[in-house]
Amino acid sequence: MPSKIEIISDASEVRLDKYVAEKIPDLSRMRVRELIDSGSITVNGKTAKPSYLIKTGDRIVADVPPPPPTVHVAENIPLKIIYEDDSLAVIDKPPGLTTHPAPGHPDGTLLNALLGRYPELSEGGGERPGIVHRLDKDTSGLMVVARSREIQGALSEQFKERQVTKVYLVLVRGKLEPKTGIIEAAIGRSMIDRKKMAVSETGREAKSLYRVIQHFKGYTLLEVRIFTGRTHQIRVHLAAIGFPVIGDQTYGVASEFFPRQFLHSHRLSFTHPKTGNTLSFTSELPPDLSDGLAGLTPIP
Repeated sequence: MPSKIEIISDASEVRLDKYVAEKIPDLSRMRVRELIDSGSITVNGKTAKPSYLIKTGDRIVADVPPPPPTVHVAENIPLKIIYEDDSLAVIDKPPGLTTHPAPGHPDGTLLNALLGRYPELSEGGGERPGIVHRLDKDTSGLMVVARSREIQGALSEQFKERQVTKVYLVLVRGKLEPKTGIIEAAIGRSMIDRKKMAVSETGREAKSLYRVIQHFKGYTLLEVRIFTGRTHQIRVHLAAIGFPVIGDQTYGVASEFFPRQFLHSHRLSFTHPKTGNTLSFTSELPPDLSDGLAGLTPIP
């Protein structure tokens, strides 16, 4: 990312922090606010507040300091490979594996495992080599990873343009009806707890489609397709309509039957960047979820 970015506003009546975060996807909204507060983002040559409502034609300049160099360590962490070729791989991520290093979690992640399996990734540089999208630590299932920066960029573009099909298996509390539905509600950082996400009018658009697979006594098993990739999207959307994810201790409810949140990346479909072929994969529920599901009582 260049250190200085100039944007001529093509919108009006939008918060400055929200607009800049949308125009510079590499910066989170929180990071944008930090830069605004420090004076590193100006409007028409002057400092402004994050809540400033931009006007069409405003000249916004972001002076972004370069991030410190990141060195990731290759580790010999076993991975369940579903598909692999010279360009990419599809893995079935186990629960408990974090996607990439973060403060307080510098190693033992999927990224470290990828560097161990594909040493060539370290040559391409970048903050998160190979990582195209992420699953929460306690979410299991299918992920596609890249074996070069070129492929990483091409796959990331497919996700950005919503050309990737992502379907999850989810168990929620209660009897969800009707049997199909669409949840369209913007998601942003919670104003009450900054570690959480929440449905918010000032958030980014988010869309989830659900289909009931089976009702159980006190529970509903769903298939959920997401059309956007907001942080914690499925968990936040389902909690917002009153059907929290079972085992989710952040937005849902703990359960004696399930050791972690019942959220599994079940189906994944995308276009191979080199061949142009459509690749589709399916992953069944792992034992820690299927065993608990078998103990529930089905109802018509």
